[in-house]
Amino acid sequence: MSTNRRQFVRNMAYGAAGVGLGGVASGFTAKSYSRIIGANDRLNIALMGCGRRVSAYYAALKDKNNNVDVAYICDVMKKQREKVGKDLSGKVSGNATLVNDIHDVWNDKSVDAIFNATPDHWHAPGTWMAMQAGKHVYIEKPCSQNPREGELLVAFQKKYGKVVQMGNQQRSATESKEIIAAIHGGIIGDVYKAVAFYSNNRGEVPVEKKAAIPEGLDWELWQGPAPHQEYTDNTWDYNWHWYGWHWGTAETGNNATHELDVARWALQVTYPEHVDVEAAKRHFKNDGWVMYDTMDASFRFPGNKIIQWDGKSRTGYNTYGSDRGTVIYGSEGTVFVNREGYTLYDRLGKKIKSSKSSGTEAGTALGGGGDMTDTHIANFFNVIRGKETKLNSPIEEGAISQMMCHYANISYRIGKSLNVNTGNGHILDKDGMKLWSREYEKGWEPKL
Repeated sequence: MSTNRRQFVRNMAYGAAGVGLGGVASGFTAKSYSRIIGANDRLNIALMGCGRRVSAYYAALKDKNNNVDVAYICDVMKKQREKVGKDLSGKVSGNATLVNDIHDVWNDKSVDAIFNATPDHWHAPGTWMAMQAGKHVYIEKPCSQNPREGELLVAFQKKYGKVVQMGNQQRSATESKEIIAAIHGGIIGDVYKAVAFYSNNRGEVPVEKKAAIPEGLDWELWQGPAPHQEYTDNTWDYNWHWYGWHWGTAETGNNATHELDVARWALQVTYPEHVDVEAAKRHFKNDGWVMYDTMDASFRFPGNKIIQWDGKSRTGYNTYGSDRGTVIYGSEGTVFVNREGYTLYDRLGKKIKSSKSSGTEAGTALGGGGDMTDTHIANFFNVIRGKETKLNSPIEEGAISQMMCHYANISYRIGKSLNVNTGNGHILDKDGMKLWSREYEKGWEPKL
């Protein structure tokens, strides 16, 4: 019996549970341990975080063309991992083990890749620790909770050479790739501006108050790398997004990542020279939401290019005719692109071409999922196997787009505009650089 297998058995003794997803006995078979990439091309994957986003992976996991076994289902809330185990039972290949502690997964050398769908404060640490354990990672947005974590992710990826795909799935959309290539080819002339936007009608949020830890929740492990504190009511289940900077990245980190990435992709820009932000809490002013819920941000880039962000978390009015998307302006025309496809206009505003997706990728619905996510995941798997040579959103690219969200948040937090070093992305303001990183719970500090 191998060391990892002995460790697995010990883990089982203190609470890990097996569920036969393929309709066979619980636990791993000898065959599953013999699999290596290049032998029969099958990948062992683990789900890290079983909240709202995890169901977006189901279709890809069920797709026999992806040829994967689900080896672990991991979440610090018992009812969540059990729900996912039930959802997938008999529907995907593999004999998944349900575990509370992600360290059990990292200790198992048979696991090839991890899907990291944890809260924001876990995204980067969970990813670099997975790489250190020899795993490839599909990391959800935001890839980092602060700018330094983005730098660290890129450094860890270079050191360990693992495949790390960021979950900004529009990079895999057929229509988006088509129109961006056309934009780069000059179809709307010299591209100079993009407006990225998002509108949602989120409601009131309870005011934080101390409470008993919910049954089945490992609160210490949920906090993980963040400095630990007492539990407050309703924190673990999504509202951590709005309860301050300890856990989350506000709506800009939560959703602007997608559209700002498309804007930056279209304009072919890297770091901005200057960032201006106006943001405030405009709705339900006495509820528990402590961050802004409305933001306008402008990012000015070399070459006289500009990207604007219009983010509205709690008013559902679709200013641009859609709940999210990107408008791209050029000297000879304009493009509107979102998850449903694109429309091309000439300089006079006449529609030249429209291409609509036949897929079903969600817009602002919690969790999301659809054909873009499926394609993005397939690209991740194929690069791991060597069937494709290029990720659609490698971490070094995703981290730059994520940095725009961090700039906007930092500008809001310090109450002033930012100048940025376009060479390395660092903020040219001592107050801004104070928020470049964060403190970690003792023992969780990154070790590169």
